[in-house]
Amino acid sequence: MQARSLLLLLALILVAATAEAGKKKEKTKKDGSKCEDWRWGPCVPNSKDCGLGYREGTCKDESRKLKCKIPCNWKKKFGADCKYKFESWGGCSAQTGLKTRSGILKKALYNAQCEETVSVTKPCASKIKSKSKAKKGKGKD
Repeated sequence: MQARSLLLLLALILVAATAEAGKKKEKTKKDGSKCEDWRWGPCVPNSKDCGLGYREGTCKDESRKLKCKIPCNWKKKFGADCKYKFESWGGCSAQTGLKTRSGILKKALYNAQCEETVSVTKPCASKIKSKSKAKKGKGKD
């Protein structure tokens, strides 16, 4: 008798878990669209060149807008949808006064058109920063 009760209880738990998994799948596709080939445009900030904005997407006859954000410290040259893995900064060029490093494309969000490799430069430090500071002793004379 206990074995039947246990088996019935396990069957009910299995049915409940399966139903809950089905609900989660339905929630992820809450927009009701059956279209799977969405084409998304770049993130367009609401004002200036960074911050909150939106991106437009189209699929067949449907169109949508998604909220997005471009960080204000982002390299605008590459776009917010292109993520790169950068190597360490190279040495300072005496001729140009610039340091250079390159990055390899790590991820292109929303099917963005991204360059496979990019190169960035920045000015060399004008003077060497010293982290050591003189410390005054607190001993008795």
